[in-house]
Amino acid sequence: MIRRDEFVSRFGGVFEHSPFIAERAYDDGFIGDELTVDKVHIPLVAIFRAASEEERLGVLRAHPDLAGRLAVAGELTEDSKKEQASAGLDWLSSEEHARFTELNAAYVQKFGFPFIVAVKGLNKDDILAAFEKRIGNSRDEELATACAEVEKIALLRLTSMLPEK
Repeated sequence: MIRRDEFVSRFGGVFEHSPFIAERAYDDGFIGDELTVDKVHIPLVAIFRAASEEERLGVLRAHPDLAGRLAVAGELTEDSKKEQASAGLDWLSSEEHARFTELNAAYVQKFGFPFIVAVKGLNKDDILAAFEKRIGNSRDEELATACAEVEKIALLRLTSMLPEK
């Protein structure tokens, strides 16, 4: 069986800057000998969903703005950098960057956490369309959507790290 420190080191960043999820999954006995996508994702998601609303908000707030100041400054986590680059967010025109900046600010002001979308398979136009649609949601709708997107991001990250079965 994998040791706790190894598990947390390996999977503590699957939920952005939130190692407490991996720690709790391990401590609660949810992690067995078999480390496959499902055998890790399902317990991590269960811990995320069982966390307090304030803890879940902390996970959401740990995510960077899309094409935001951390990206510009080169301060994204390696996973976030790859994910944003895969959608072309590292090659925005100045007009596109200004639109992302405007939407990021309006979104955070309205909801209190950054816009989160699993960008794999999307391009900048898809992301902007989702951004513009979702900014009209209620806070409850958007909280649920953002949490679902975080779970998708975790699944995608685990899929790149582990065997499916």
